[in-house]
Amino acid sequence: MDAYKSIREAIILGRYEPGMRLGEETLARELNLSRTPIREAIKQLEAEGLVVPFKRGVGVRNFTKEDIKEIYDLRSLLESYAASQAAINRTEEDLDLLLTANQLYEAAIHRHIEDDLQSISNIVKMNSKFHDGIVTAAKNKHLFFHISKVVVVPMVFRSFYWYTDFQLRQSLEVHKTIFQAIQNQEPERARIAMHEHIFRGRDNVLKHFDEIKEAVK
Repeated sequence: MDAYKSIREAIILGRYEPGMRLGEETLARELNLSRTPIREAIKQLEAEGLVVPFKRGVGVRNFTKEDIKEIYDLRSLLESYAASQAAINRTEEDLDLLLTANQLYEAAIHRHIEDDLQSISNIVKMNSKFHDGIVTAAKNKHLFFHISKVVVVPMVFRSFYWYTDFQLRQSLEVHKTIFQAIQNQEPERARIAMHEHIFRGRDNVLKHFDEIKEAVK
């Protein structure tokens, strides 16, 4: 695993805690790499918003409740728009990819083990595959750039960490509704379903906000 992927995964899983300073020398020693790939990885992570500048160096970004509300508000606007456009512009190939992504998501949910980080990480990856497929189907080359700025993966991961089995199955059913709306070319139905889907994720993060902050201390 390269420097970028290693540091990113450590941030997502909470091994590098919010507010923690990330020193190039320390990371290079820990990952057994030179400082050049570490420096490049930090630049990429900073562009994604996962790390922020400190007075000296950079550190893992910390989030407030207000940050979460604002981020998820933007996600809802962008991803619900993407879903509506996907319903208009999707191809048969797009539908095949979305169906496969949803099947993989369902399989990951069935294999879910509570509190198991690898299990949750797999669910998050399959969830992202479905959401990315919708953006692809929307046929708007600018959407990926803007959505990538507001899909904060650590928050998504921690949202899923606190999902019950019932909530995971509920999430899958919403995915199926979104897929059906896109398949049937019903843009408004796709938009509304995605809007609600994103806000459920937001509500779960906010509900467990204090526990999440405690868990990563």
